[in-house]
This record gives sequence, C-alpha cells and structure tokens, in this order.
Amino acid sequence: MKKIGILTGGADCPGLNSVIRAVVRKAMLEGMVVTGVKNGWTGLIENDMRILDLRSISGILDRGGTILGTSRINPFKDPTKEQVRKIRENYKRSGIDALICIGGEETLKITLELHKEGIIKAVAVPKSIDNALSGTDYAFGFDTAVNIATECIDRLHTTAESHHRIMVIEVMGLYTGWIALEAGIAGGADMILIPEIPVNMDEVCDALKTRHKRGKNFSIIVISEGTEVKGYPHNREEVDDFGLVRRAGIGEIVAKIIEQQTGYETRVSVLGYIQRGGSPTAFDRIIGTRFGVKAVELIRDGKLGKMVSLRDNKLHYVDIEEAVRERKKVDMELYEMAKVFFA
Repeated sequence: MKKIGILTGGADCPGLNSVIRAVVRKAMLEGMVVTGVKNGWTGLIENDMRILDLRSISGILDRGGTILGTSRINPFKDPTKEQVRKIRENYKRSGIDALICIGGEETLKITLELHKEGIIKAVAVPKSIDNALSGTDYAFGFDTAVNIATECIDRLHTTAESHHRIMVIEVMGLYTGWIALEAGIAGGADMILIPEIPVNMDEVCDALKTRHKRGKNFSIIVISEGTEVKGYPHNREEVDDFGLVRRAGIGEIVAKIIEQQTGYETRVSVLGYIQRGGSPTAFDRIIGTRFGVKAVELIRDGKLGKMVSLRDNKLHYVDIEEAVRERKKVDMELYEMAKVFFA
C-alpha cells in the first residue's frame, strides 16, 4: 500500500496530534504518502483533504485538539444515503489504499460499517476520555482528563474546607464512571457516584451526617454526568445523531437534595469541556505515538478491520467489531477499594 489516509472523528481530546505525527513519520519511513481528511467524516463527504508532510506535523506533539479538525456526524443517519454515496465516491477518487480512523465508540461503529460494506479499508485507533472502549486497557485522552479533574478536585478541596461546605464536582462520563473513579481516588474524594451504580440519596445524606458528627464539616463528592439518582430524573435530556442520550444537571440535583435533607451548605462545580482541552500528559503523548506507529504497521502487514490495542502495556490489535461490541464498565474491584475512603 502506497497511500494511506487519516481522520479524527467525534469529540476532540488531548493526544490526537501525537497519533497524527506518529502516523506521518512512520508512513514516510515505509515509503507511503499520507492524506489528512479534514473534519472527520465531513472531509470525505465534501472531498476536503490534504497531503501531510514533515512541515505539517512540526511542533504538534504537545498541542491539544487535532490539526485535522473533527466533527460529530453520522452519515448513516442521512435518509437520502447521499452522504454514504459521497464517502464511497471521494474515497475511491482519492486513491487512498487504507484509512486510519481515530475515534471513540461512535466513530469506530461508523468505521466498522463502512469497512464491512466495502466502502473503505480501515484500521482504527482508540480515543476516549471516558476510557469506555472494549479491547484495550487504555485509550489516549483518558489520562489527561483524569489529571485535569484531579487538579480541579484539589483546588476545590481548599474552598470546601475553608467555607465548611459540601462540594459536588460533576465530571464527564455519560455511561461509565472511569474519570470520576480514578480522579476521585487521586483527589481524595469522600464519595464517588458513577453510572454503573444507581444512587440512593438517603444513603448519601446519612453518610454525610455521620461524617459531620465525627467533626468533618466539609465533604467532596465526585459524580459522573450520567449517574442515575433513584427517583430524580436529569434536568435536561436529549438524543443526538448516534442515538446517545445527552444528559445534564445531575450535579445540581444531588446538591439540592443534600441541602434539603441535611441543611449543609452545598455548591456544585461542573468541569465540563475543560477535561478534554489543553496539552496532553506524557502518558497520552506516548501511547498516542505508539498507537500511530502500530496503525501504520497493521496497514503495511495487510491487517485491516483491526483496532490498535494496549494490553498489559504491550501493543496488540483486536477486531474493530470486538472493540465496539460493549462499553467497558468500571472495574468494581477498584470501586470497592475506593469505598474504603468514603465519608
């Protein structure tokens, strides 16, 4: 194969540029030309592509986001099928032999469908700040998100203690609680609430009262945005093009219930998109680089329809179908360990 393409789809996250940089450098050593597809699947629909060379990737290792741009678009949702037809046409016209698709669960589902239908030949690279992709121990972007969330928890800790408040810190994690769990442990949270376990607020409030009786007049609660609180729906809920339910406001709900049931002054901090912005950690730069090199090697060796995978700190690969079959839920053994420090 002489010409490979690369695109970044779905939400941005730190580490994308390290993958792009590694793909270009490794491909050049293999005698391949790299075409960058702009703005995810939109670039294939609109035939918006450009050749990537050493000048294109100079100085991007420490930059957040993606130099290619990205978009959240599902071409299979187009009722006219025109977007899929254009992807087929522009992919064929481009002369790309295989396409490296960097993305999370929804981007890789589209990649799999296009690959199975023979529209593209693809290799996938896992990107997920939620760390929810099966088939790999870690996706890049997660470590940076956890470090940012941990730093925010540390800062809010001093405010909570100074004002004798309960601080409810809402982090990303619509279906899985990996960020909340690991950032909560690292930040010394007094309680961690995650989507995998529906929350009983009576138990939460009882634990806070017990903590106050011991003389601890402040507490830190970390909660994932997708956590279910029994008997209380989310404030806002909508469905996107991928069928994902977007929720918001769970931190506000929890804070209001705590104040009502305990009388303790409670504040909410929603970290939101700050978790996926900024410069990637060293860990994310390294695994992004390793993933990019491995992706080119898979194409070179004709191993298509695969996703690069990290297992026990060793690089492997799995079928894309295996990677998107189910979401990787929180390790309950780790959660039980975290409960040792609750309230």
